[in-house]
Amino acid sequence: MFEEHSQPISAAGVKACIIVSSYHSEITNELAKAARACFVEAGGNEDDCHLVPAPGAWELPLIAQEAARNLKVDVVIALGCILTGETTHDKVIADAIANGLMNVSLNEGKPVSMGILTCQTLEQAQARSGGDKGNKGEEAMYAALASHETMRSMRTL
Repeated sequence: MFEEHSQPISAAGVKACIIVSSYHSEITNELAKAARACFVEAGGNEDDCHLVPAPGAWELPLIAQEAARNLKVDVVIALGCILTGETTHDKVIADAIANGLMNVSLNEGKPVSMGILTCQTLEQAQARSGGDKGNKGEEAMYAALASHETMRSMRTL
């Protein structure tokens, strides 16, 4: 289960975009459900939390950039699942996605949270998408909301 946080957050008045990779949808859909539930539990309006599909994890940075740049959203949450295969392809993909999402966040000045599972097995991914290791979708939403809250409070200093 997701642990309590020291910083209270509020999603009231926040507009969010959750981008969900359709690859490994049995995992990513669970991440998205938890992210959306976290948003609503933090006081966000369900209508202000938009779900956007992505074909796979590789496309997440580009779609996140489009969302951050052209949608009226405050936070972007990118959700995906990459499983280790027989080659190092997963590491190349994960590194490119991490760098891409960070660049979007820095260039657009908005929190872009990375909820990408990088697991060796499907069982590990299941454990991190609502199993005994919690749900990384919830964690990604919390991180985005907490970052937004921090940035908003800094503007009043």
